[in-house]
Amino acid sequence: MAEHVCPPWIGYFLLNPLRKLVENPDKMFGPFVREGMVVLEPGCAMGFFTLPLARMVGPAGRVIALEIQDKMLSVLGRRAQKAGLLNRIDLRRIGKDGYGLDDLVGRVDFVAAIHVVHEVPDKAVFFAEIWKALRPGGRLLVVEPKGHVSKEQFEETAAVAGKAGFTPDTLPKRIGGRSVSLIKPGKET
Repeated sequence: MAEHVCPPWIGYFLLNPLRKLVENPDKMFGPFVREGMVVLEPGCAMGFFTLPLARMVGPAGRVIALEIQDKMLSVLGRRAQKAGLLNRIDLRRIGKDGYGLDDLVGRVDFVAAIHVVHEVPDKAVFFAEIWKALRPGGRLLVVEPKGHVSKEQFEETAAVAGKAGFTPDTLPKRIGGRSVSLIKPGKET
């Protein structure tokens, strides 16, 4: 399902603790994530963001970690087990038949699409799937790396999200990279 898939060996570099100096998960997701939430993370890789998200949602919450590569999910599973967080994380492999989110329709509170949308071959399908999974009032944070995604490409991505029904939301602060906060309009429940 991806055009340019990040190879598993890069996944180990992405786990570098120094990365928190640039992309601190607590600061990035703090304005969005609360205990008890259901969070979807497409393109989770080896879980740099997944484990902090699992801590943030607490024991009553859930993180659905989507990945196209078995190796990434395997490493994430071991890391989550070691951290005592595996019971808060649902590891899912994206298949050829889609994202496998039918059981989540209208149940997701927040989606963290970090450095992943540029790897998706059909952005319209991606945003349509996210739209279905999000509850009304749910939020989507899209962050793309400036080194891979030009301003024009990012604007195109935001336009595709808009066609799926998302509206821009206030970005609490500069998140980094090219970023936008989007909301699925509707009454929050």
